[in-house]
Amino acid sequence: MDEALDPKSYSPEFLRGIQARIATSVSTEDEFGKLETIAGSDCAFLGDRIICGVVLLDYDTMDIIEKAHVVRKINFPYIPTYLTFREGKPIVDAVSGLQEMPDLLMVDGCGINHPRKAGLATHTGVVMDIPTIGIAKKILCGVADRPETGEANPLLFQDQQIGWLLKTNKRSNPIVVAPGHRISMNTCLEVTRKCLRGYKLPEPTRLAHMYVNKIKREMLKDEH
Repeated sequence: MDEALDPKSYSPEFLRGIQARIATSVSTEDEFGKLETIAGSDCAFLGDRIICGVVLLDYDTMDIIEKAHVVRKINFPYIPTYLTFREGKPIVDAVSGLQEMPDLLMVDGCGINHPRKAGLATHTGVVMDIPTIGIAKKILCGVADRPETGEANPLLFQDQQIGWLLKTNKRSNPIVVAPGHRISMNTCLEVTRKCLRGYKLPEPTRLAHMYVNKIKREMLKDEH
């Protein structure tokens, strides 16, 4: 993800080849110590620019420790299942802008719950070699029974569990929680539940979403 990918220069087969290499590098084991910090990332778009923000939190209290963001020119179109090539590099740049690397990164996007097991959270985790969880607002692939409030049901694809459908509150549709990299299926759900504060989204990605949209509003104001 060091170079911007020109969509005219690369075939879908080439991009799928990159994703296949990522998928072979994924670990769905818990490969981290005690969690003291957790970060969330999200992106917003303004014209031909992408705004990527990361919020670092204390894992126990969910208090904000620091924030970082980048604004980049969009170098790849929106194509489902290829989101990494649009958002991955800005996320890496934003996380790299933090004074302290998080013990775990929660990404607004898919983890292994992806047709080629290489969603945005997985790709980012493998490239940066950090534990990641994918938090998605809808199912990209697979099937799951709709859960009751507070419950999680397995998300299955090709006879394998690839994540969880979790209903976080009465008012909202369920979210999809999945391992990205260096975290197990059960632990990704446990960590996500620990980060809930009564909203649809867990605090890391909820606060990252608020952060990038605040930056977007400020940019719009400056331009008028």
